[in-house]
Amino acid sequence: MPNDPCTEEYLLPQVEALLAGTLALMTGLSHTEGPCARRELMRDKVRANLQELAAHPHVSATLRVVLARLVEHWRTTPGAATADHAGAPPRVAWLH
Repeated sequence: MPNDPCTEEYLLPQVEALLAGTLALMTGLSHTEGPCARRELMRDKVRANLQELAAHPHVSATLRVVLARLVEHWRTTPGAATADHAGAPPRVAWLH
C-alpha cells in the first residue's frame, strides 16, 4: 500500500471509505465552535451515511444494530447540531 496520504482513501473498500468519511464529518461537527451555517447539512449527511452503512452487504448484523441506534441518535438530537455553545450542554454530554 502506498504511503501517499493523497491516494490512501482511494484504496479503501467502499464500506470503509464510507465509514472514514462519516467519521470525518462527525469529527468536523464536534470541533466546530459557535454557529455554523452548514452544521445541519453535515448532520443530515452523517445520518444518511449511517443509514447507507447499515444497509451495506458487508456489514455484520451486530454492527447493523449499532448503526441503527446511531441513526436514531442523529435523528433525535437537533439541539446538538444547531445549538449555540452559550446555551448548549457541556460538549462531552452531546458527543455520546
